[in-house]
Amino acid sequence: MAKIYLVEDDESIRELILYALESSGFEAKGFERGEQFWAAVGSATPSLCILDIMLPGDDGLQILRRLKGNTATEGIPVIMLTAKATEYDKVKGLDLGADDYITKPFGVLELISRVRAVLRRVKPDDETAPLSYGGIILDNDRRTVTVDGTPVVLTFKEFELLAFLLKNLGIVLTREKIMERVWGFDYEGESRTVDMHIKSLRQKLGTSGEAIQTVRGVGYKIGG
Repeated sequence: MAKIYLVEDDESIRELILYALESSGFEAKGFERGEQFWAAVGSATPSLCILDIMLPGDDGLQILRRLKGNTATEGIPVIMLTAKATEYDKVKGLDLGADDYITKPFGVLELISRVRAVLRRVKPDDETAPLSYGGIILDNDRRTVTVDGTPVVLTFKEFELLAFLLKNLGIVLTREKIMERVWGFDYEGESRTVDMHIKSLRQKLGTSGEAIQTVRGVGYKIGG
């Protein structure tokens, strides 16, 4: 049974979500503050976290940043829950490693559907061998990327984007497919977000970034 941790300071919303999760067959625990959440994580790792952005003390983005910055918790999928609806807030959360983003007010059925969709995408990665093309080497276990032996620092989503391209050498990937597999869902401005991350990834990879090819009117591929 999947274990879901929810951090939401509004008691009525927290209880509603917990009831919906438990009624859908999940084990769910709710917390008002980040401190309570971290204490629970120290005892048992959840299958997925739902984080509200506006919280007393550490906000949801700070909690997300800490989760993704720790090797013991970086693999936990996260759904952000917030009243903020600007594209900047969405992109910021996604770049920090969030898997999905739900804006209040929301439908309970939609929330449960999103939770199930994220959990379906999270599978143990059996491909432990580093991925490579040309001088690019991506090590999933160590979360490192090197180009001709030189370390390259990537954001969480840039890393996931490069990994997805390398796992599909020579295959043209549409923007929609990239958005679905790397970000996990569609939202306004998705094409621009993919294009911006491709541009940034190319720049960071230097001359090796030329390996990422644009297929006009379709999407991107690497190699082939």
